[in-house]
Amino acid sequence: MTARRRILVTGATGKVGQAFVRRVLAADDGPLAELTVRALCHNRVLEPGPRLEVVRGSLAEREVAEEAIDGVTHVLHLATTKETPETIMDVAVKGLFWLLEAYATSATVEQFLLMGGDASVGHFFYPRDTPLTETDPHRAYPGCYALSKVREEVMAEQYGIQYNLNVCCRRAPWIMEKDDCRYQLSFGDDVFGGPRWRDLVGPERADAYFAEGAVPVMLDEHGRPVKRNFVHVEDLVDAILAALDNPAARRETFNICMDEPVDYGTLGAYLAATRGAPTVEIPTTYHSVWLDNTKAKLALGWRPQYDLERLVEDAWAYERHADNPRIVWYPG
Repeated sequence: MTARRRILVTGATGKVGQAFVRRVLAADDGPLAELTVRALCHNRVLEPGPRLEVVRGSLAEREVAEEAIDGVTHVLHLATTKETPETIMDVAVKGLFWLLEAYATSATVEQFLLMGGDASVGHFFYPRDTPLTETDPHRAYPGCYALSKVREEVMAEQYGIQYNLNVCCRRAPWIMEKDDCRYQLSFGDDVFGGPRWRDLVGPERADAYFAEGAVPVMLDEHGRPVKRNFVHVEDLVDAILAALDNPAARRETFNICMDEPVDYGTLGAYLAATRGAPTVEIPTTYHSVWLDNTKAKLALGWRPQYDLERLVEDAWAYERHADNPRIVWYPG
Protein backbone atom coordinates (compact mmCIF):
# COMPACT_ATOMS: atom_id res chain seq x y z
CA MET A 1 0.00 0.00 0.00
CA THR A 2 1.02 3.58 -0.53
CA ALA A 3 0.27 6.64 1.55
CA ARG A 4 -2.57 7.45 -0.84
CA ARG A 5 -4.61 4.41 0.23
CA ARG A 6 -7.89 5.49 1.76
CA ILE A 7 -10.80 3.32 2.90
CA LEU A 8 -14.34 4.61 3.30
CA VAL A 9 -16.12 2.99 6.25
CA THR A 10 -19.89 3.43 6.37
CA GLY A 11 -21.52 2.64 9.69
CA ALA A 12 -18.20 3.63 11.24
CA THR A 13 -19.69 4.26 14.70
CA GLY A 14 -21.27 0.82 14.93
CA LYS A 15 -19.85 -2.27 16.60
CA VAL A 16 -17.89 -3.53 13.60
CA GLY A 17 -17.00 -0.07 12.32
CA GLN A 18 -15.45 1.05 15.59
CA ALA A 19 -13.48 -2.18 15.96
CA PHE A 20 -12.17 -1.95 12.39
CA VAL A 21 -11.24 1.73 12.65
CA ARG A 22 -9.53 1.13 16.00
CA ARG A 23 -7.49 -1.74 14.54
CA VAL A 24 -6.37 0.28 11.52
CA LEU A 25 -5.44 3.39 13.48
CA ALA A 26 -3.53 1.35 16.07
CA ALA A 27 -1.14 0.04 13.42
CA ASP A 28 2.19 1.88 13.44
CA ASP A 29 3.93 -0.19 10.79
CA GLY A 30 3.09 -2.42 7.84
CA PRO A 31 0.32 -1.92 5.25
CA LEU A 32 -2.35 -0.85 7.75
CA ALA A 33 -0.16 2.00 8.99
CA GLU A 34 -0.28 3.45 5.47
CA LEU A 35 -4.08 3.32 5.29
CA THR A 36 -6.24 6.39 5.94
CA VAL A 37 -9.82 5.93 7.14
CA ARG A 38 -12.69 8.08 5.93
CA ALA A 39 -15.62 7.52 8.30
CA LEU A 40 -19.13 8.27 7.09
CA CYS A 41 -21.17 9.28 10.15
CA HIS A 42 -24.83 10.17 10.51
CA ASN A 43 -26.44 10.26 13.98
CA ARG A 44 -23.24 9.47 15.89
CA VAL A 45 -19.93 11.09 15.04
CA LEU A 46 -16.28 10.15 15.44
CA GLU A 47 -13.65 12.76 16.18
CA PRO A 48 -11.30 13.35 13.23
CA GLY A 49 -7.61 12.83 13.83
CA PRO A 50 -4.41 11.63 12.21
CA ARG A 51 -5.37 9.20 9.42
CA LEU A 52 -9.06 9.62 10.28
CA GLU A 53 -11.33 11.78 8.13
CA VAL A 54 -15.01 12.28 8.90
CA VAL A 55 -17.85 12.89 6.44
CA ARG A 56 -21.36 13.52 7.75
CA GLY A 57 -24.68 12.71 6.14
CA SER A 58 -27.14 9.99 5.19
CA LEU A 59 -26.48 7.42 2.50
CA ALA A 60 -30.06 7.91 1.38
CA GLU A 61 -28.76 11.05 -0.36
CA ARG A 62 -26.85 10.45 -3.57
CA GLU A 63 -24.67 13.51 -3.03
CA VAL A 64 -23.51 12.17 0.34
CA ALA A 65 -22.55 8.81 -1.13
CA GLU A 66 -20.67 10.45 -3.98
CA GLU A 67 -18.80 12.81 -1.66
CA ALA A 68 -17.92 9.97 0.69
CA ILE A 69 -16.54 7.70 -2.04
CA ASP A 70 -14.67 10.43 -3.93
CA GLY A 71 -10.94 9.67 -3.97
CA VAL A 72 -11.03 6.49 -1.85
CA THR A 73 -9.37 3.26 -2.89
CA HIS A 74 -11.48 0.87 -0.79
CA VAL A 75 -15.00 0.79 0.63
CA LEU A 76 -16.16 -1.12 3.70
CA HIS A 77 -19.95 -0.90 3.74
CA LEU A 78 -21.42 -1.64 7.18
CA ALA A 79 -24.29 0.85 7.50
CA THR A 80 -27.77 -0.44 8.30
CA THR A 81 -30.67 0.41 10.59
CA LYS A 82 -31.91 -3.13 11.40
CA GLU A 83 -35.67 -3.58 11.93
CA THR A 84 -36.59 0.02 11.15
CA PRO A 85 -38.99 0.02 8.17
CA GLU A 86 -39.01 3.81 7.94
CA THR A 87 -35.31 4.03 7.10
CA ILE A 88 -33.77 0.65 6.31
CA MET A 89 -34.46 0.58 2.57
CA ASP A 90 -33.19 4.14 2.19
CA VAL A 91 -29.97 3.38 4.07
CA ALA A 92 -29.21 -0.26 3.32
CA VAL A 93 -30.59 -0.60 -0.20
CA LYS A 94 -30.71 2.84 -1.77
CA GLY A 95 -27.49 3.82 0.02
CA LEU A 96 -25.70 0.75 -1.31
CA PHE A 97 -27.07 1.50 -4.77
CA TRP A 98 -25.63 5.04 -4.70
CA LEU A 99 -22.27 3.73 -3.50
CA LEU A 100 -22.11 1.06 -6.20
CA GLU A 101 -23.16 3.56 -8.84
CA ALA A 102 -20.29 5.79 -7.75
CA TYR A 103 -17.89 2.84 -7.68
CA ALA A 104 -18.83 1.85 -11.23
CA THR A 105 -17.55 5.18 -12.55
CA SER A 106 -14.75 5.76 -10.03
CA ALA A 107 -11.15 6.07 -11.20
CA THR A 108 -9.76 5.26 -7.74
CA VAL A 109 -11.85 2.55 -6.01
CA GLU A 110 -10.15 -0.85 -6.18
CA GLN A 111 -12.26 -2.99 -3.85
CA PHE A 112 -15.72 -2.93 -2.29
CA LEU A 113 -16.24 -4.96 0.91
CA LEU A 114 -19.87 -5.57 1.88
CA MET A 115 -20.98 -6.79 5.29
CA GLY A 116 -23.64 -9.41 4.68
CA GLY A 117 -25.41 -11.50 7.27
CA ASP A 118 -26.92 -14.91 7.85
CA ALA A 119 -30.28 -13.13 7.89
CA SER A 120 -30.05 -13.37 4.09
CA VAL A 121 -30.18 -17.17 4.26
CA GLY A 122 -32.78 -17.51 6.99
CA HIS A 123 -30.76 -17.62 10.23
CA PHE A 124 -32.51 -20.11 12.56
CA PHE A 125 -36.01 -19.59 11.17
CA TYR A 126 -35.96 -22.59 8.81
CA PRO A 127 -35.04 -26.26 9.38
CA ARG A 128 -31.73 -27.42 7.86
CA ASP A 129 -30.46 -30.91 7.22
CA THR A 130 -26.92 -29.90 6.25
CA PRO A 131 -24.51 -27.06 7.08
CA LEU A 132 -25.19 -23.75 5.33
CA THR A 133 -22.55 -22.89 2.74
CA GLU A 134 -22.15 -19.90 0.46
CA THR A 135 -23.96 -21.77 -2.32
CA ASP A 136 -27.25 -22.03 -0.41
CA PRO A 137 -30.01 -19.82 -1.87
CA HIS A 138 -31.18 -16.61 -0.25
CA ARG A 139 -34.11 -17.13 2.08
CA ALA A 140 -35.22 -14.12 4.09
CA TYR A 141 -37.22 -14.56 7.27
CA PRO A 142 -40.10 -12.20 8.20
CA GLY A 143 -39.11 -8.56 8.74
CA CYS A 144 -37.43 -5.81 6.80
CA TYR A 145 -33.86 -6.46 7.99
CA ALA A 146 -33.51 -9.93 6.45
CA LEU A 147 -35.04 -8.68 3.21
CA SER A 148 -32.54 -5.81 3.11
CA LYS A 149 -29.62 -8.23 3.54
CA VAL A 150 -30.85 -10.32 0.60
CA ARG A 151 -31.18 -7.25 -1.58
CA GLU A 152 -27.74 -5.97 -0.55
CA GLU A 153 -25.96 -9.21 -1.37
CA VAL A 154 -27.73 -9.65 -4.70
CA MET A 155 -27.14 -6.04 -5.71
CA ALA A 156 -23.42 -6.20 -4.94
CA GLU A 157 -23.10 -9.50 -6.78
CA GLN A 158 -24.87 -8.17 -9.86
CA TYR A 159 -22.82 -4.96 -9.95
CA GLY A 160 -19.73 -7.14 -9.89
CA ILE A 161 -21.05 -8.99 -12.93
CA GLN A 162 -22.41 -5.94 -14.77
CA TYR A 163 -19.34 -3.75 -14.43
CA ASN A 164 -16.62 -6.28 -13.57
CA LEU A 165 -16.18 -4.75 -10.13
CA ASN A 166 -14.04 -6.13 -7.33
CA VAL A 167 -16.73 -6.76 -4.72
CA CYS A 168 -16.58 -9.13 -1.75
CA CYS A 169 -19.22 -10.09 0.81
CA ARG A 170 -18.50 -11.40 4.28
CA ARG A 171 -21.65 -13.04 5.63
CA ALA A 172 -21.68 -12.92 9.43
CA PRO A 173 -24.12 -14.29 12.02
CA TRP A 174 -24.79 -12.58 15.35
CA ILE A 175 -21.78 -10.40 16.16
CA MET A 176 -20.60 -10.46 19.78
CA GLU A 177 -18.33 -8.13 21.75
CA LYS A 178 -17.77 -7.09 25.36
CA ASP A 179 -20.63 -8.49 27.52
CA ASP A 180 -23.07 -9.15 24.65
CA CYS A 181 -23.04 -12.92 25.18
CA ARG A 182 -23.98 -12.48 28.83
CA TYR A 183 -26.86 -10.11 28.17
CA GLN A 184 -28.35 -12.16 25.34
CA LEU A 185 -29.17 -14.71 28.06
CA SER A 186 -30.91 -12.28 30.41
CA PHE A 187 -34.50 -12.81 31.53
CA GLY A 188 -34.69 -9.08 32.29
CA ASP A 189 -35.60 -6.06 30.21
CA ASP A 190 -31.85 -5.59 29.67
CA VAL A 191 -31.75 -8.59 27.30
CA PHE A 192 -29.59 -8.09 24.20
CA GLY A 193 -31.26 -9.14 20.95
CA GLY A 194 -33.74 -11.94 20.64
CA PRO A 195 -35.56 -13.97 21.62
CA ARG A 196 -36.82 -11.88 24.52
CA TRP A 197 -36.94 -14.68 27.04
CA ARG A 198 -39.30 -12.87 29.40
CA ASP A 199 -41.87 -12.60 26.62
CA LEU A 200 -41.73 -16.37 26.18
CA VAL A 201 -42.15 -17.27 29.86
CA GLY A 202 -44.19 -14.33 31.15
CA PRO A 203 -43.08 -11.47 33.43
CA GLU A 204 -43.60 -13.22 36.78
CA ARG A 205 -41.52 -16.27 35.93
CA ALA A 206 -38.98 -14.08 34.14
CA ASP A 207 -38.51 -11.89 37.21
CA ALA A 208 -37.94 -14.98 39.36
CA TYR A 209 -35.43 -16.42 36.89
CA PHE A 210 -33.69 -13.07 36.64
CA ALA A 211 -33.38 -12.81 40.43
CA GLU A 212 -31.71 -16.20 40.71
CA GLY A 213 -29.40 -15.65 37.75
CA ALA A 214 -30.92 -18.40 35.63
CA VAL A 215 -29.99 -18.82 31.97
CA PRO A 216 -32.29 -20.01 29.17
CA VAL A 217 -31.70 -23.14 27.13
CA MET A 218 -33.48 -22.59 23.83
CA LEU A 219 -35.17 -25.74 22.50
CA ASP A 220 -36.40 -26.53 18.99
CA GLU A 221 -39.79 -28.01 18.15
CA HIS A 222 -38.48 -31.49 19.02
CA GLY A 223 -37.24 -30.45 22.45
CA ARG A 224 -33.56 -30.42 21.46
CA PRO A 225 -31.20 -27.54 22.35
CA VAL A 226 -30.86 -25.12 19.46
CA LYS A 227 -27.49 -24.57 17.82
CA ARG A 228 -27.02 -20.93 16.82
CA ASN A 229 -24.16 -19.19 15.04
CA PHE A 230 -22.07 -16.39 16.52
CA VAL A 231 -18.88 -14.52 15.64
CA HIS A 232 -16.78 -12.27 17.83
CA VAL A 233 -16.21 -8.81 16.40
CA GLU A 234 -12.42 -9.21 16.55
CA ASP A 235 -12.61 -12.40 14.49
CA LEU A 236 -14.81 -10.55 12.01
CA VAL A 237 -12.30 -7.70 11.73
CA ASP A 238 -9.58 -10.30 11.13
CA ALA A 239 -11.66 -11.65 8.25
CA ILE A 240 -12.18 -8.20 6.76
CA LEU A 241 -8.44 -7.56 6.86
CA ALA A 242 -7.78 -11.01 5.35
CA ALA A 243 -10.00 -10.07 2.39
CA LEU A 244 -8.49 -6.60 1.94
CA ASP A 245 -6.54 -6.53 -1.35
CA ASN A 246 -6.71 -10.33 -1.49
CA PRO A 247 -7.23 -11.59 -5.07
CA ALA A 248 -8.99 -14.67 -3.67
CA ALA A 249 -11.76 -12.41 -2.34
CA ARG A 250 -12.72 -10.93 -5.71
CA ARG A 251 -16.48 -11.35 -6.32
CA GLU A 252 -16.77 -13.96 -3.60
CA THR A 253 -18.98 -14.42 -0.53
CA PHE A 254 -17.59 -15.89 2.69
CA ASN A 255 -19.31 -17.19 5.80
CA ILE A 256 -17.47 -15.66 8.77
CA CYS A 257 -18.36 -17.37 12.04
CA MET A 258 -17.09 -19.54 14.88
CA ASP A 259 -15.99 -23.03 13.87
CA GLU A 260 -19.07 -24.48 15.56
CA PRO A 261 -22.41 -22.90 16.41
CA VAL A 262 -23.20 -22.32 20.07
CA ASP A 263 -25.28 -25.19 21.44
CA TYR A 264 -27.62 -23.70 24.07
CA GLY A 265 -27.56 -26.96 26.00
CA THR A 266 -23.77 -26.98 26.13
CA LEU A 267 -23.77 -23.27 26.97
CA GLY A 268 -26.19 -23.79 29.85
CA ALA A 269 -24.18 -26.73 31.17
CA TYR A 270 -20.96 -24.70 31.03
CA LEU A 271 -22.51 -21.80 32.95
CA ALA A 272 -23.99 -24.20 35.50
CA ALA A 273 -20.59 -25.80 36.04
CA THR A 274 -18.54 -22.59 36.12
CA ARG A 275 -21.00 -20.08 37.62
CA GLY A 276 -23.55 -22.24 39.38
CA ALA A 277 -26.27 -20.78 37.15
CA PRO A 278 -29.56 -22.67 37.09
CA THR A 279 -30.87 -23.43 33.60
CA VAL A 280 -34.39 -23.10 32.22
CA GLU A 281 -35.49 -24.95 29.10
CA ILE A 282 -37.47 -22.70 26.76
CA PRO A 283 -39.47 -24.35 23.93
CA THR A 284 -39.41 -22.30 20.71
CA THR A 285 -40.20 -22.65 17.03
CA TYR A 286 -36.56 -22.01 16.02
CA HIS A 287 -34.21 -24.50 14.40
CA SER A 288 -30.57 -25.43 14.70
CA VAL A 289 -28.32 -24.20 11.90
CA TRP A 290 -24.62 -24.72 11.24
CA LEU A 291 -22.95 -21.98 9.21
CA ASP A 292 -19.94 -23.47 7.43
CA ASN A 293 -16.80 -21.28 7.40
CA THR A 294 -14.58 -23.67 5.43
CA LYS A 295 -14.40 -21.46 2.34
CA ALA A 296 -13.01 -18.46 4.25
CA LYS A 297 -10.45 -20.64 6.00
CA LEU A 298 -9.31 -22.18 2.73
CA ALA A 299 -9.33 -19.11 0.46
CA LEU A 300 -8.38 -16.33 2.90
CA GLY A 301 -6.24 -18.23 5.40
CA TRP A 302 -8.49 -16.87 8.14
CA ARG A 303 -9.11 -18.67 11.42
CA PRO A 304 -11.55 -17.68 14.19
CA GLN A 305 -9.91 -17.32 17.60
CA TYR A 306 -13.12 -17.52 19.64
CA ASP A 307 -14.93 -20.67 20.69
CA LEU A 308 -17.78 -21.06 23.19
CA GLU A 309 -15.52 -21.06 26.25
CA ARG A 310 -13.61 -17.93 25.27
CA LEU A 311 -16.83 -16.17 24.25
CA VAL A 312 -18.32 -16.82 27.69
CA GLU A 313 -15.21 -16.07 29.71
CA ASP A 314 -14.60 -12.74 27.94
CA ALA A 315 -18.24 -11.70 28.37
CA TRP A 316 -18.39 -12.53 32.08
CA ALA A 317 -15.02 -10.92 32.76
CA TYR A 318 -15.92 -7.67 31.01
CA GLU A 319 -16.46 -4.75 33.39
CA ARG A 320 -18.69 -2.03 32.02
CA HIS A 321 -17.99 1.43 33.43
CA ALA A 322 -20.54 4.15 34.07
CA ASP A 323 -19.43 6.12 31.02
CA ASN A 324 -19.97 3.07 28.79
CA PRO A 325 -23.65 2.13 29.19
CA ARG A 326 -25.31 -0.58 27.15
CA ILE A 327 -27.29 1.14 24.39
CA VAL A 328 -29.37 -0.56 21.71
CA TRP A 329 -29.37 1.85 18.78
CA TYR A 330 -31.75 -0.07 16.53
CA PRO A 331 -34.42 -2.72 17.22
CA GLY A 332 -33.75 -6.28 16.10
